[in-house]
Amino acid sequence: MDRTWETIQEKTFTKWVNSKLAVKDITPISDLNREISDGVRLIQLLEIIGDTSLGKYNKNPKMRIQRVENVNKALEFIKHRGVSLTNIGAEDIVDTNLKLILGMIWTIILRFTIADISEEGLTAKEGLLLWCQRKTAPYTEVNVRDFTYSWQDGLAFCALIHRHRPDLLDYDALDKSNRHANTALAFDVAATHLDIPKLLDVEDVCDIQKPDERSIMTYVALYFHAFSHLDKVEIAGRRVAKFAEVMQSVWDMEHDYERRVEQLMKNVNDRKTVWANSRFDGSYSDAKRQSAEFNKYKSSEKRKWVAEKSDLDTLLGNIQTKLKTYVLQPYHPPAGLTLIDLDKVWQSLLAAEAQRYKSINDKIRDIKENLRKSFAQSANNFQKNVESILQVLSKLDGELDAQLETVKSLSVKLGSLDNSLSRIEEIDAQCHEANIEENDYTVFSLDDLRFELELVKQSVNKKSAFIENQIVSRSMTNLTPAQLEEFESTFRHFDKDSSNTLNTYEFKAALASLGIFYNDDELYAAFNQMSEGQSEANFEQFIIYMINVTEDKTSPDQLRQSFKIVAGDKPFVTELDLKRSLLPGSVVSYLKETMPSSQGVADGYDYSKYLDQVFKS
Repeated sequence: MDRTWETIQEKTFTKWVNSKLAVKDITPISDLNREISDGVRLIQLLEIIGDTSLGKYNKNPKMRIQRVENVNKALEFIKHRGVSLTNIGAEDIVDTNLKLILGMIWTIILRFTIADISEEGLTAKEGLLLWCQRKTAPYTEVNVRDFTYSWQDGLAFCALIHRHRPDLLDYDALDKSNRHANTALAFDVAATHLDIPKLLDVEDVCDIQKPDERSIMTYVALYFHAFSHLDKVEIAGRRVAKFAEVMQSVWDMEHDYERRVEQLMKNVNDRKTVWANSRFDGSYSDAKRQSAEFNKYKSSEKRKWVAEKSDLDTLLGNIQTKLKTYVLQPYHPPAGLTLIDLDKVWQSLLAAEAQRYKSINDKIRDIKENLRKSFAQSANNFQKNVESILQVLSKLDGELDAQLETVKSLSVKLGSLDNSLSRIEEIDAQCHEANIEENDYTVFSLDDLRFELELVKQSVNKKSAFIENQIVSRSMTNLTPAQLEEFESTFRHFDKDSSNTLNTYEFKAALASLGIFYNDDELYAAFNQMSEGQSEANFEQFIIYMINVTEDKTSPDQLRQSFKIVAGDKPFVTELDLKRSLLPGSVVSYLKETMPSSQGVADGYDYSKYLDQVFKS
């Protein structure tokens, strides 16, 4: 009969016993059959694995009875632990019955090493097998079906190690066909790094037809307990890590809450300080700028703060919920950073907002009202000054020189009115900027004032020109009053821009209205001589020129003859006759207005009667 299994079990169990005895530094055994038989090492083994004392025993038995007593004490302890020892008595052990001794050691291994293994309701052998199958499932080359053949290539041992400690060996790099190397590697790694003693020899696994099941189970059970311990440490580590993560998360949330509350309070207080230190410069543009900034604050910065305040409420609630979930002490924010403190600051912001909004609106209303009053006062005063100038003009009387001085002083006042109007234009622009459309303090608009100023300027200029012309006329003693009146009215009529001067074209029209005609060369020569080379001629130059022309060339008879030629020897002249003579349109219009109509002739004008009226007889 093949007794190889006995040899393998004896080696394996001897190593297992020695691994336990080593815990108490007890001298290891070399002959399981002989050194177990006196009961001393057996009791020591049971005290170690049972973690208890078996009481007094014969530590150095000399007689058989003492060895039997020792073994009986050990067997009683085993039975007391609920293990049935069938057909094994003290005498069998003392008599060194190897088969029964191996059976007893196996029973002890089962009870104290394998029996407490549990996996999904299965215990002992079935539980250990299921554990091996689950742990090696990801490895396609491994198929654990039993505790014999499934371990012969060494890959199952390597897979168990790699599954739990991938840092200890590179499973993918293994030569899957080298069973001896794989098994030896697993045994070495387990012994060196996992404190799993080499209960088996490589050849006891790889080189026999069927490895010993009990030996394999005994060795694999050590893997289970080693990794179960690692699993427990890992589970405990995960538990500690999870707790630390929770605490870290809560701490981060609390710190985030405090930081954000503090920042929000600072932002609010900074904004209140800005408003408190804000000043208006009195202009509408400044008030509107500050109003726009306030509206921008409400639509941007304020909305972010509202959202932040809501988020802080939620964050604090989440902190308390998380602490309650993990049965931890509730969080109490530091003094000054509670939601009550934040709400007080927030209420102060709302009050400051209301005050800021009111102050801006009050300032805008004040500025608009002041602009209305300022414009009205300036406009009313301007109109009074214009009216006073017109009154002075209307009441002018007395010596011409004195009147002229008065008019000149009025011209100086017109300059100050220009300055006043510029200031009123600035105020009006500010009113437009402020969207002021109505003003109950005055009926005058800027256009009204411009019109009245232009009107009074024209009046002053005309009055000044008239007086100056009268002074000139007064000195012209060689003209009859009728001639002077004719020349003066002609000059005023053709002075279209009221500048009291005539340009070349106005001069030509004036002459034509008086019956004097020049070709272009003669006209330009005469005008250049009259105006002394200037582009315009004043009234005095015109009168002097007309005196010279009248004395030398123009007599009533000459004019009568000229009109007769234009009329085609008729006693009257028509508008068509005047136009045929190439008179300018303005001259024709003037003559039509001033010449009397011819009796009995439609569209006829009596030039003889006209000349009799204008020339002194």
